[in-house]
Amino acid sequence: MDLTLKRYLPKSLFGRALMILLVPILLLQIVVTGLFIQRHYAGVTEQMAGAVARELVYAVEVVEASSDATAAQARLTELAHPLGLELSLLPGQIVSYEARRRFYDVSGEALAATLRNYVPRPMALDLVTSPRNAVAEIQTEKGVLHAVIPRKRTIASNPHLLLVWMAVTAAALVAVAVIFLRNQVRPIKALAIAAEDFGKGRGRNFRPSGAEEVRRAGAAFLEMRRRIERQIDQRTRMLSAVSHDLRTPLTRMKLTLAMLDPSDDADQLSRDVAQMDRMLTEFLEFSRGEGGEAPAFVDPAELLTSVVEDARRAGHDVTLHLPERPEGTAPNRLSLRAGAVTRALTNLLDNAARHGTRVEARLRGNRRAVEFVIEDDGPGIPSGAREAAFRPFTRLDEARNQDKGGGVGLGLSIALDVARSHGGTVMLDRSETLGGLKAVMRVPR
Repeated sequence: MDLTLKRYLPKSLFGRALMILLVPILLLQIVVTGLFIQRHYAGVTEQMAGAVARELVYAVEVVEASSDATAAQARLTELAHPLGLELSLLPGQIVSYEARRRFYDVSGEALAATLRNYVPRPMALDLVTSPRNAVAEIQTEKGVLHAVIPRKRTIASNPHLLLVWMAVTAAALVAVAVIFLRNQVRPIKALAIAAEDFGKGRGRNFRPSGAEEVRRAGAAFLEMRRRIERQIDQRTRMLSAVSHDLRTPLTRMKLTLAMLDPSDDADQLSRDVAQMDRMLTEFLEFSRGEGGEAPAFVDPAELLTSVVEDARRAGHDVTLHLPERPEGTAPNRLSLRAGAVTRALTNLLDNAARHGTRVEARLRGNRRAVEFVIEDDGPGIPSGAREAAFRPFTRLDEARNQDKGGGVGLGLSIALDVARSHGGTVMLDRSETLGGLKAVMRVPR
């Protein structure tokens, strides 16, 4: 039951606040309208119908007191104008009780009940044939008294004015409340957009506004954003400085090795120096994961194609699968930091090529996100070790050694770092087609 109701409830804060405001107003309108119809409208109708009923009783008494039907008709003609009714006598006819009215005719129901109480005779009442008049036929000893009663004499004049004023006032109050609610919800939406953009690595100017609680939340968000940016900047500076300082002695070692005579020891040292150079390169890439590159709108298909072509030139066997694009349509561009995403995809491709012989890269997506999928036919990573694979400098000796080939275990960390800076993530799974590892880099639109 709760799930069924939640399906139809508003999802936004503005919709829920508006519902909280409107439901009591509507319930109040319904209650007041019901009380007005039951107590006031029907009560006034009953009082006015009582006056008409007493006039009909008097007309019946006049007919009964007349010597014959002709005299009764003459007396009724004289009474019609003063009473404001159309009165006539139908000699020799018989009538039984009957009341014809529409189901929503509240005043008609009150009129029928009042006439039954005041006129204890067989009577037929027609409230359907004429919208302006009510026709009452009352049995007498000399025939049927036919009376045409104007409906305006049985109902209050302009009773709908109260309901109209209630509706207009409620509409005005709701309009003011909607404007007020929009002004209160707008700062919350701005805070949500700023937080979402920051999660995607996009800078957005944000100034807290609105109610005190909202301003406090906005100020807390700005302070949190400043702390995170400070931490990222410090990490980037530290890793960059360390890597830069290490390159100086490394360069001297390269020059020294180049001047040495060829030997096995020199070759081994050269390989060690080359490995150290690759390690420093990965350190620098990791430190630039949250760098200051500005986002730009790029075509994800073109970006993945460029990365795959670079991998092929490096000697990797990579098969590319791209979704078909209808001829003549513009590419579906996405706001990305192209350099960072290129580094992440390159690391995923190199990691796949290092542990497998066949690699497949594909692009897929929907209206919410774009996914870069890299698969290989290597040994894969056990499900229990996939979370640890994202930790920097982690060694997975039992399956895929991330340090194999000179790496230091930063490839997946860099990819995850870049994906998260765009508001996305990287997921690892088993490849259904190749049997190895499948890495999915998901970036929201």
